[in-house]
Amino acid sequence: MTSVQGFGAAVATPHILATQAGMEMLAGGGSAVDAMIAADAVLGVVAPETCGVGGDLFALVHGQGRDEPAVLNASGRAGAGADAERLRSEGHKTMPPFHPQSVTVPGCVDGWDQLHSRFGRLDLARTLQPAIRLARQGFPASFELSRSLRARAEILGPQRAAAGLFPDGLPPNPGDRLFRPGLATTLEEIARNGGASFYEGACGAAITEATGGIITARDLASVKATWVEPLGLEIFGLTGWTVPPNSQGYLTLASLGVFAHLDPPDGPESALSWHLAIESYRAMAIDRDDVVSDPETAPLAPEELISPQRLGARSAMVDRGRASVFSPPSPVPGGTAYLCSVDAEGMGVSFIQSNFMGIGSGIGAGDAGFFLHNRGAGFDLRPGHPNCLTPGRRPLHTLSPSLWTKDGRLAAVLGTRGGDYQPQLLMQMAIRLFHAGVEPGDAQRRPRWMIDQLAAAHPEVAIEPDTSPEIENGLRAMGHMVSRRPETQHSWGPVSVITVNGDGLRTAAADPRVPTTAAAVA
Repeated sequence: MTSVQGFGAAVATPHILATQAGMEMLAGGGSAVDAMIAADAVLGVVAPETCGVGGDLFALVHGQGRDEPAVLNASGRAGAGADAERLRSEGHKTMPPFHPQSVTVPGCVDGWDQLHSRFGRLDLARTLQPAIRLARQGFPASFELSRSLRARAEILGPQRAAAGLFPDGLPPNPGDRLFRPGLATTLEEIARNGGASFYEGACGAAITEATGGIITARDLASVKATWVEPLGLEIFGLTGWTVPPNSQGYLTLASLGVFAHLDPPDGPESALSWHLAIESYRAMAIDRDDVVSDPETAPLAPEELISPQRLGARSAMVDRGRASVFSPPSPVPGGTAYLCSVDAEGMGVSFIQSNFMGIGSGIGAGDAGFFLHNRGAGFDLRPGHPNCLTPGRRPLHTLSPSLWTKDGRLAAVLGTRGGDYQPQLLMQMAIRLFHAGVEPGDAQRRPRWMIDQLAAAHPEVAIEPDTSPEIENGLRAMGHMVSRRPETQHSWGPVSVITVNGDGLRTAAADPRVPTTAAAVA
């Protein structure tokens, strides 16, 4: 897909129906936040393999007259019944991902409430109408949704929450018409009575029942999304902003900070540029699991994670001519949707929402029509660890949205899905967009690299099939173990991006790796 441009409102999301919903809100006088709530609600209907009301969200909002974005952390906390010792006694050494203990309080709906009350222009009920309409009247199954439901059919199919997703009891084929009646009822309740009704009414009771009481009514009544201070770093003449821990978003900024320290070449498509980017990420990722946790227990303040001293020390670990030996953390997969919007008045929103591992825990909330996420899989089970599973604590989160400003004005909103992949994907896009000046659509099409097994002393660097032989051979000569994938990797994205130049021109580009993605500018 080529970029789309214009001076009006812009939306980019992983699904064309979500992009249409966002543009519908903007055309009706809504703000960029209204557009994101509408688009997110639609994604929860048509792409539950990525996100939904059973998951968490983070958002950065930049408005005219603001030098820094407002940052919302709407990630949920472990329930009162969370019990690390019980899991250890059952033989678990790490968090079991598809277990009731991996379910934390879903923060999505509370996040909608907080964003809407501060930045919304339309009624919340209006923003939810496109999602309700699709859930009631039906929508075509995408290839991604079909594949995801087929892979977990035995677990999901028999559950009441899956009503309408398995026509005649079978996984849908791409293009099959699907319905979400239970989810439509849930969204209609939120539209009538607000977000509190989700937590304190029938949906809350279903969550408590589905988790066997691990999440209690009191946990649900006390859920609170938090407005937090943004984390920012000057890079390439811009300021990159992200969500501080418990998000791993600092890794994007820190890795780019190390890369900038290393005097990289201007052109991004060389073996040296790729090598320096790979090594910068590896140098910063080595201790992520030890420094990212609930802010109340984090060993380092957010500012320390991107301090000049820390970035300088990590830069010194990088050999410009050779792959180094690091001991990074193990990767964590993810099922996430990143979407972004800029309205006609210049408000920009970088918005990410997730169920985590595809459809999440695979545990449905009764007749309410949605599945619960498993963000609690990001906890640690080691006693005394700052990220140890504990009631009321937020887990390490892989969600890493970013927002970029130049001299206080909005310059870009940029993000992706992909668990541990997110900082890797975003730094590659940022290098191309902000360091090399590549046009967004062109940057989306260019090949990407990915490190999957970070715990290895010499991790494999996977590359997409259209990577040049010169880059591949150059990386091998510098000691990297390179694996060329036979096809473009749909899971290395989709990245969504909207840039805004000094004249106010919006350029939006969706990722061609996923066929449902769409960007639009009015």
